[in-house]
Amino acid sequence: MRRYDWLKEIRRLDPERDFLRIYRIVAAHEFPWDFTRALELALYRTYAVPSIGRLLAETAELTDRTQKRYDDTALLLDTVVEHGFDSEDGRTAIRRINQMHRSYDISNDDMRYVLCTFVVMPKRWLDAYGWRRLTAHERRAVAAYYRTLGRHMGITELPQTYEDFEQCLDSYEAAHFGWDEQARRVSDATLDLMAGWYGPLAPVVRGASMALLDDSLLTAFRYDRPTPAVRTVVRTALKLRAKAVRLLPPRRHPHYARQNPEIKGYPNGYRVAELGTFPASRRTGGCPVPHGEGPAAS
Repeated sequence: MRRYDWLKEIRRLDPERDFLRIYRIVAAHEFPWDFTRALELALYRTYAVPSIGRLLAETAELTDRTQKRYDDTALLLDTVVEHGFDSEDGRTAIRRINQMHRSYDISNDDMRYVLCTFVVMPKRWLDAYGWRRLTAHERRAVAAYYRTLGRHMGITELPQTYEDFEQCLDSYEAAHFGWDEQARRVSDATLDLMAGWYGPLAPVVRGASMALLDDSLLTAFRYDRPTPAVRTVVRTALKLRAKAVRLLPPRRHPHYARQNPEIKGYPNGYRVAELGTFPASRRTGGCPVPHGEGPAAS
């Protein structure tokens, strides 16, 4: 295989019909490391919306059991990518996600915003630090994938195109980003977790992580701004990595979240049905739409 062979295959596929296949190639073959970092940043951004950050603090999942929450979130979302919407594991993962969300009073607007971060942040990360950018063809497929996930989660008034997702994200952040003491606790716990993965390098990694946050996030959490020199070093290092990756052969075998070294809570394996939390539900949680999305959802 040559470096751009996966992109050639993607271009032969229909982004509206074959969105799952395209998303798998993009996330698990072309950019698995980048998508992991971008989706970490996507989830992190949501804490800066006080209604989201406060709820996460109140559940204590991201302050007292940070590693487990990180593992479960990554594994549940990636189960759908790996196995598809209509597979047994995919349906179980979506059911678990819905059961957890329905145990709390979460607005449709907040749910839709979180979904938007999953669409927009990987594209923006790759624009800045990827070995190549996403094509318009790929952006259409990513939007179609998350529209489908959103429908399975019962989210209404879903954006239709990538541009719609981006506009929704930007306007929601402009209207809702703000300071909240409990959200700051969640942010600190998450940064501590990610820095802690690197042992004695933790202070360096924490500083590098802060350098990747934009000013709107730093303001919302009341963090001191990194110096321009630190930001330049971190961002230059990521761009140099991208140049090196561009010279590598393409990944022949997919790399999924369950294979990431950051997933530490299940050394002996796991069952999808047992991932996540089991709070007392306000109502029975399940997948709110019929299954059977057509050729792409398998």
